[in-house]
Amino acid sequence: MNLEQILEKTKNIHLVAASKYTDFNTIKKFFDLGITDFGENQVQALSRKKQELDKENLNIKWHFIGNLQSNKINLLIKQKPILWQSCNGLKIAQAVNQRLDYKLDTLLEINSAKEKSKSGIDLNKAIEEYIQIQEECPKLNLCGVMSIGANEEDRNQIIKSFETTFKIYEKLQKYGAKICSMGMSNDFELAIKCGSNMVRLGSILFKN
Repeated sequence: MNLEQILEKTKNIHLVAASKYTDFNTIKKFFDLGITDFGENQVQALSRKKQELDKENLNIKWHFIGNLQSNKINLLIKQKPILWQSCNGLKIAQAVNQRLDYKLDTLLEINSAKEKSKSGIDLNKAIEEYIQIQEECPKLNLCGVMSIGANEEDRNQIIKSFETTFKIYEKLQKYGAKICSMGMSNDFELAIKCGSNMVRLGSILFKN
């Protein structure tokens, strides 16, 4: 699939380029092609790339999409990402909220595939904890959910994990949820069919 086809398939939703394995020049090239949102998995890499690309005066919208360790909270806050996609529960939410001096748009990460290898909140606790974070963390602007599709060959299992996330997202809309971030390079088309309005694409973009 070439870049034109990817852009066509994602034209009605928000595309975030997951730039984990990508250098400054490649990010700049994709920015020049019209992709403005980039997501990083590691806080140090986000800081380094942002610092370098700020010199170019590019208006890049940075997302943090990886697991946040408590000793990296201050560095993440300093980067002022447009969206923290990977808040995986009340404890880390409280720790970030405590140190923020601005309002940070945030998604609750849900482990809808119930896989031990994945971070994210247990899907049975997601709604209750979403509301609790809203009540207890005023500097976090919770605006939706994020999940990673089931790590399966079986398409039905992947679809099921996306549908589970989407049902939770629908229930949270009355609490202000607007973003349902699901779908990566290998499953984004399934995610879009299941209701995703934001995808995080890495290898499929950068191998072109």
